Amino acid sequence: MKATQPIATALAGRRGFPLWAVVHHRGRKSGTDYATPVAIVPTMSPTDVLIGLPWGRDTNWARNVVAATSADVTWKGATHSTVSPRIIGPTEAAALARPFVRFIVKRMPAAIVLHLPQN
Repeated sequence: MKATQPIATALAGRRGFPLWAVVHHRGRKSGTDYATPVAIVPTMSPTDVLIGLPWGRDTNWARNVVAATSADVTWKGATHSTVSPRIIGPTEAAALARPFVRFIVKRMPAAIVLHLPQN
């Protein structure tokens, strides 16, 4: 993680790197603003953003997003406001994911799904 973080931080959210995004959130206890690079899991729905949680549901940034009930996600060169974040198990995450990545998502202990509201 430490070896790839500078690369992920530099490329996350850019138009040419759709796998990586940046989640902008606020610490639930500290109130500090954070920008966390993450890998986006392709979904079947254009209104769902799915992010695997390979270290489990107690990942701090995910808990911050759920506590705030929203987050901004910079992805594909644009910043999107998301709402209704939920931490879900691997079975539900795999059902949301595109078929070619389901086998990976099923092996993660959890994922977070965020919703892009319709305009």
